[in-house]
Amino acid sequence: MKNKNIVCFAKDWSEDPTSCNHVLMELSKENKVLWLNSISTRSPNLSSGRDLGKIFKKLGGFLKGPQKINDRMWVYTPIALPFHHHPVAVAFNKVWLRITIFLLTLFLGMRGFQLWTFVPTSEKYVGHMGEDLLVYYCTDNWSSFSSVDGDKIGKMVNRLARKADIVFATSTPLVEKLRPNNPETHLAAHGVNHSLFARAVEASAPVPDDLEALQKPVLGFYGLIEDWLDQDLIASLAKRHPEWSIALVGRTCVDVSRLQALPNVHFLGRKPHAELPLYCKGFSVGLIPHQVNELTHHMNPIKLREYLSAGLPVVSTALPEVRQYGEHCLIAENYDEFERDIETILERDTHELRQRRSEAMQWETWENKVADLSSKVELVANRKKNSGKLTIAERTS
Repeated sequence: MKNKNIVCFAKDWSEDPTSCNHVLMELSKENKVLWLNSISTRSPNLSSGRDLGKIFKKLGGFLKGPQKINDRMWVYTPIALPFHHHPVAVAFNKVWLRITIFLLTLFLGMRGFQLWTFVPTSEKYVGHMGEDLLVYYCTDNWSSFSSVDGDKIGKMVNRLARKADIVFATSTPLVEKLRPNNPETHLAAHGVNHSLFARAVEASAPVPDDLEALQKPVLGFYGLIEDWLDQDLIASLAKRHPEWSIALVGRTCVDVSRLQALPNVHFLGRKPHAELPLYCKGFSVGLIPHQVNELTHHMNPIKLREYLSAGLPVVSTALPEVRQYGEHCLIAENYDEFERDIETILERDTHELRQRRSEAMQWETWENKVADLSSKVELVANRKKNSGKLTIAERTS
């Protein structure tokens, strides 16, 4: 794709980078991109200080206007009432968002645009924004998140998939879940910034001071510390091996008081994305200690390819997408296996093995992944342009 205009409903730009950040940044190299900060996936709790803080932050972002990220990309915080199941709020948002997008695309010289969405609540508004093409990029099994109304969000996801001209999903289970809604559904496996994370294999890369100070070996994890993290597993490892340090890097979103009470479990807080390779350098093992449930069954952890690009040996719970990298990871079915796999790695890992793992990821870059999905979007766009509307036969050919 080159010289296209893309408007995107996504999460808040300022949050930790996920697939939408990487995909849209890659697309902005040769296309104009207008990123719209989150229109929310749930109704706010007005008694929550955190939710009220988000509301005021969004108002501040709205008043700033579009913020330039690079020569071809802008981020804007639209105003939208966060009650996507209420007909009055939906009617207001539908009109206001269309006006907002019309004025912004006019101001930025983005006449004619594709609408990409990573947000299921946008289902109420797509098809009314003036878009030429609708792309739905599904990153999670949204109906399984504990913070949302699963039934309503699940129905939104299905309707959005049916409305879209093309659907991408980040794991094979998600593709299988969405394809009945739209035969033009494709796998968009995550990529990696390989050159950034391969720094961890370099002898000159420094280990951050807060990590270097911990007793070795260090079992490491980074990412959101959420309710899908298996705290029982982490506690079991910490109690059975007081000689191990467990470092958890990331923003804490749930009660972790029982882990904080363990002397060898260390919460190091959120770190800039560019510093994560240096933390990988100091990890003896990279952990993916997720619970195995309906939510994580559909997950494809971005950190897996980042860990491997950094040369890290990985031990994971039995997630379907991780199994595809069984050549480079150890996958545990239970707590005892998880513990034994860590022990095996601590005995056998070498610098040469780390280099080999990193080299195995060098073609799994975001550049290559986005080039593949871009070609699929171009094919669908050209068919739609030539025929006016895709038939089922054309979609499946």
